[in-house]
Amino acid sequence: MNQAPKQALIVAHGQPSDPEPPELWLAEFADKVAALLPDWQIRSATLAKPASLENQARGLDDGALVFPMFMADGWFVGRVLPRRLGDQNLRILPPLGFHPDLPDLAATLIRGHFQHQGWTEADTHLLLAGHGSAKGDKAALSTRNFAEALAERLPEIDIIQGLIEESPFIFDAARDLGTTAICLPFFALEGGHCKEDIPNALDAAGFQGLRLPPLGHAEALPALVARALKNEI
Repeated sequence: MNQAPKQALIVAHGQPSDPEPPELWLAEFADKVAALLPDWQIRSATLAKPASLENQARGLDDGALVFPMFMADGWFVGRVLPRRLGDQNLRILPPLGFHPDLPDLAATLIRGHFQHQGWTEADTHLLLAGHGSAKGDKAALSTRNFAEALAERLPEIDIIQGLIEESPFIFDAARDLGTTAICLPFFALEGGHCKEDIPNALDAAGFQGLRLPPLGHAEALPALVARALKNEI
């Protein structure tokens, strides 16, 4: 008798004003994870697309895994996601931003860009652009903790934090960094914050460095998520 496939649902916030593009991107991401876990059934859904989460969660077996593609364990992960999953017996894993391998992945990514540019690490700056929140401290704390983890792995690089919704704001953090600088958005998906808010703040600050896609778009990330799921079984 064949064993039933292991199951996981990858969940992200998405973009309420335009939910379809993030929904499609996340589905493609889930396909990449599934390619690394051929005996698994991998689904995906964003909170922003109406009924998507409920539809994708429907029919999952008891104990199926839910992987939150979020950088903090705030309101959406702690309250909204469990409420919308209802009484289904699913295992919600820690969010992406808390995965122990993520700082190593990011450090490798950043170091590769610096080396490609021919920059000496001691003369460079990294601007970690996070969300922050006027309603609670978990988003800012997540960014700060991640910056500290990066500093342990990249001790020669000047790491600066900038936030969208609270101090230190990206506009202030991005000023006077020169040309040997990189901005890495500490976000899972490329929504309005990464397409508009962060670029607008960088432009206003006169930022002259490299602008990377959000960390969730890193090429090595599907493998990280696949390992995270596999290690939970």
